[in-house]
Amino acid sequence: MEVVIVPDARSGGELVAEAMARLLRRKPDALLGVATGSTPLPVYEALAARVRTGAVDVSRARIAQLDEYVGLPAEHPESYRSVLRREVLEPLGIGMEAFLGPDGTAEDVQGACQAYDAALAAAGGVDLQLLGIGTDGHIGFNEPCSSLASRTRIKTLTEQTRVDNARFFDGDVEAVPHHVITQGIGTILEARHVVLLATGEGKAEAVAATVEGPLASVCPASALQMHPHATVVVDEAAASKLKLADYFRHTYVNKPDWQGI
Repeated sequence: MEVVIVPDARSGGELVAEAMARLLRRKPDALLGVATGSTPLPVYEALAARVRTGAVDVSRARIAQLDEYVGLPAEHPESYRSVLRREVLEPLGIGMEAFLGPDGTAEDVQGACQAYDAALAAAGGVDLQLLGIGTDGHIGFNEPCSSLASRTRIKTLTEQTRVDNARFFDGDVEAVPHHVITQGIGTILEARHVVLLATGEGKAEAVAATVEGPLASVCPASALQMHPHATVVVDEAAASKLKLADYFRHTYVNKPDWQGI
């Protein structure tokens, strides 16, 4: 696992966007796995800026959804399909025909989960999966004590996660659904490159547990320790509880420029 410490959220966004741009130059039809929330917004803004200047061509790129609320209509402004359309697809000029996502309104939710795993495999797998991290160490909506081998499935959200997400529902925690479809940890680990982005002091304990703690389901993100190409990008605040922060800075400064992240 590579840990990259950046000065601030904007710097992190630029770094991850450039990794995506490099991938797309090498593989124009790459499948990018994207996450929702406030943390990845600087990534999408930086990538869209590269598209506008012609620095990268996304005309053949494909986008894959990480998770979705169960029972929330696709057209609801806070369904993750709607959010990703606003924050990723439209700014990049990518149409919905290049989008893969689970059906959160399906009558057979378990069938929809299995269908989404099959769709990702049929698409050739995710080339780069961008992740955020919850204050409790969850990735996607794999809450603490999720199986580290789990596949795409329905999950019940913890109250803390619902409280954290209430800001997207005008502060009304009761409007936040109780259930979601999420890629499982086993599904996430099949991506060729996994990039976890975390900013702010509130994520510092979860980052430390992910990177320096034991591999344990109580911190689902710690499963990234098993991935052959996992990159954790954190700002100074999110890195504040890392015991090996100086080592991580040293290794990044001294790596070859051509290697990227």
